[in-house]
Amino acid sequence: MRALLLEQQDDQTLAHIKDIGSDRLPEGDVTVDINWSSLNYKDALAITGKGKIVRNFPMVPGIDFAGTVRHSRDDRFKEGQSVVLTGWGVGEHHWGGLAEQARVCGEWLVPLPNGLDERKAMIIGTAGFTAMLCVMALEEGGVHPDDGDILVTGASGGVGSTAIALLAPLGYRVTAISGRDSNTEYLKALGAKEVMSRDGYIDTPRPLEKQLWAGAVDTVGDKLLARVLAQMNYNGTVAACGLAGGYQLPTTVMPFILRNVRLQGVDSVHTPLHRRQTAWERLAGILPDSFYQQATHEISLEQAPATAAALLNNQITGRTLVKIR
Repeated sequence: MRALLLEQQDDQTLAHIKDIGSDRLPEGDVTVDINWSSLNYKDALAITGKGKIVRNFPMVPGIDFAGTVRHSRDDRFKEGQSVVLTGWGVGEHHWGGLAEQARVCGEWLVPLPNGLDERKAMIIGTAGFTAMLCVMALEEGGVHPDDGDILVTGASGGVGSTAIALLAPLGYRVTAISGRDSNTEYLKALGAKEVMSRDGYIDTPRPLEKQLWAGAVDTVGDKLLARVLAQMNYNGTVAACGLAGGYQLPTTVMPFILRNVRLQGVDSVHTPLHRRQTAWERLAGILPDSFYQQATHEISLEQAPATAAALLNNQITGRTLVKIR
């Protein structure tokens, strides 16, 4: 099989396409013939060696993939069945999706739901799956469409943009915050009713501010999340899943004890199987066809190393799909 193999030499990460035997695949219940993968920011950090993503070499990167079952010792999966995988440390600690085959634990796989093909599943990818978990967290927090506006921060990113595309068809009125003014029309096309500039929002918040939001999806963290919390309606819920702006949270207990605000963390890496299945089925049912027409950059496996460097240099717009077969 062909694989993008990361190796280490003199503290340098080397990325090469190699033909290797399938017998080198790690232990697992299910072997998958990969048809599509994608290139995420974390993958780019791993491939270029600019982030401490991979600590054990050699490693095949690729944190998500979609393909068909080649062999299974797990009764839940049959030969030829289409499956999708995100998370579980694949591409970081366990050989991942930038190869023609992967061998993984059956518990990590989700049967591809009706209404999705493998290419569409990779347009959604880890980012879209995380967005669906955030929307589910708002629903479980009791946030209904008629309760008020929903704020989405980091809206130009993969999680934020997909969250907008999910919330709008569900009847929520969405306000987006983005650091890229050029994306205003794009975010409105996804369903945002209003787009605010991030620059005018990241002020040091007071413990409590005017109530503005019934719910929020936050991918940024730090001062921006602190201000969101200070502006939440009574009984509001914030689903927090990212730290693009920093990992700290300079806030007070005031929103929680005076306005009954809930801050719900969202992790997509170790989400249990039953919840994964629910999320993927809902993604297939909610996202409009127009979502899959968004900017996508399709590359071959051989192009992955160069594209990873371009992604880190902000030279790539939209999703990057890797056509494996």
